Amino acid sequence: MHEYLRQLNFCSMLLRIVLAMFIGGCMGFEREKKRRAAGFRTYMLVALGASMTIMLSQYLDLMLHTQWAELAAELDAKTDITRFGAQVINGIGFLGAGTIIVTGRQEVQGLRTAAGLWASGCMGSAIGAGFYEGAILGFLLMLCCVKLLPAVEEFIITRSRHMNIYVEMESFETLSTISATLKGMGITIYDMDFAKEKLEGRNIVNALVNLGLPMHRHHSSIITALAQLDDIIAIEEV
Repeated sequence: MHEYLRQLNFCSMLLRIVLAMFIGGCMGFEREKKRRAAGFRTYMLVALGASMTIMLSQYLDLMLHTQWAELAAELDAKTDITRFGAQVINGIGFLGAGTIIVTGRQEVQGLRTAAGLWASGCMGSAIGAGFYEGAILGFLLMLCCVKLLPAVEEFIITRSRHMNIYVEMESFETLSTISATLKGMGITIYDMDFAKEKLEGRNIVNALVNLGLPMHRHHSSIITALAQLDDIIAIEEV
């Protein structure tokens, strides 16, 4: 049965399409819950299209060596079944690039969505080629990345000795107060970018500050200390 499903027949094609849609949908469901632009249906379509493209490569190769063999010999027609898969990965790269943006707070968003789309396309390609074991193993590891590793990532980030904060304030004078407060806490200011803009009819100053923290200084304590200063409109870690 296993070898039969690796062949290009109706049952194997049906299994590959359904499995690709299932795996793509499962990966997109996590993005959908977070209201990302590329979600459940997008991931499903990417995996489906990737598996269909690989099966098309196999179909053309099969036909050129069987029913179309005489015509292919006359025309000297040749096909490389790996080229379709390579173009799929390139195409998904452009699709993923469209999900990556840099916000006004100089924060990059969409990288995880783009990586997920690319990985979903790779899973679809593996399924389309009949490499079920690799696709399922990859799917389980991808689920581990999006479900289990965020807690580990959060643990590492919150205890990092480097920190970026975004601050909105009333005037430039508040910057000196922020600097004095941070230095009083033993924190090193590596870099500070600031700009002035108009928000809801009033002028505000926003700043992106890169900090170096002493040992055992928790990120939340810094945010709390700065939020208590006068003229601070908004503050968050980025």
